[in-house]
Amino acid sequence: MSKQKRSIVTMGIKLTAALAVMLLLFASCTPQTEQVSQVAQSPQTEQAVQTEQTTQSEQAAQTEQTTQSEQSEQTEQTGQTTQTGQTEQTTQTTQPEQSQQTTPTPLPEGFVYVTDAVPDAILEIRYFSTYNFVGARVDDYLAPRAIITEPAAEALKQVNAELQAQGYAIKVFDTYRPQGAVDHFVRWAADPDDVATKEYFYPDIAKDRIIPDGYIAERSGHSRGSTIDLTLVELLTGKEVDMGTPFDFFGLASHHETDLITEEQASNRLILKNAMVDAGFRIYDEEWWHYTLDDEPYPDTFFDFPVR
Repeated sequence: MSKQKRSIVTMGIKLTAALAVMLLLFASCTPQTEQVSQVAQSPQTEQAVQTEQTTQSEQAAQTEQTTQSEQSEQTEQTGQTTQTGQTEQTTQTTQPEQSQQTTPTPLPEGFVYVTDAVPDAILEIRYFSTYNFVGARVDDYLAPRAIITEPAAEALKQVNAELQAQGYAIKVFDTYRPQGAVDHFVRWAADPDDVATKEYFYPDIAKDRIIPDGYIAERSGHSRGSTIDLTLVELLTGKEVDMGTPFDFFGLASHHETDLITEEQASNRLILKNAMVDAGFRIYDEEWWHYTLDDEPYPDTFFDFPVR
């Protein structure tokens, strides 16, 4: 072969080899480019994802905060409403209690509360309760208090001192009685169908005989303010002394001169009677518990202000 042909062949081989090398280099560079591209794109993608997640998180947080704020406002409003309701309910509930605990209404001139004169007197104001012959709270008894004229209160101080020296306290059932309460008694006595309390308070008396026999009158000495219904209590035991009948028992056994009680019961009545008479009170023959001041200040006046 001539030198010229060999040179051409050699150059062809070199070109072919160079082309092959270039193809190999190109083939090897393409994945790296893609990887570089992918690597270059990954941070951007991650940033985009992170940005999206951040945005979503912020939106979720804002939504949650908004929800919490709304719930908080609703809760606060509800709490305010509840507190307001409770306050109103408390006010409504405590108003009667406050009314009972407030200073008593000033009394008419010449009258005082028994407990102002005799602080250790025991009160059981029966006509303020349902434990009485009517079986209901009596008209114009608006509070469980005992009201009496000033002279009767002074005399009652003497009674209390004498009885305490003997080991007794006084228990008061009734004192001043409004005329409206007396009218209630009369209406009750005129109702022949209302006999719910007969067994305990008047078992042996026909109801239509209660007024004619003097157990109830259309006017009562109590309304003049110087009459008191009371009994004795033992200081050591706190028990009522046995007087033979309950207070307001309509029957012969309640009379002072009855022979239907024991000697001990008669003796107990005499202790009360002596102390009351010594202090200037007079008895009422048909009721062992009933006493009126002899020198009462309003012998002809029947008052009608409520007990409060």
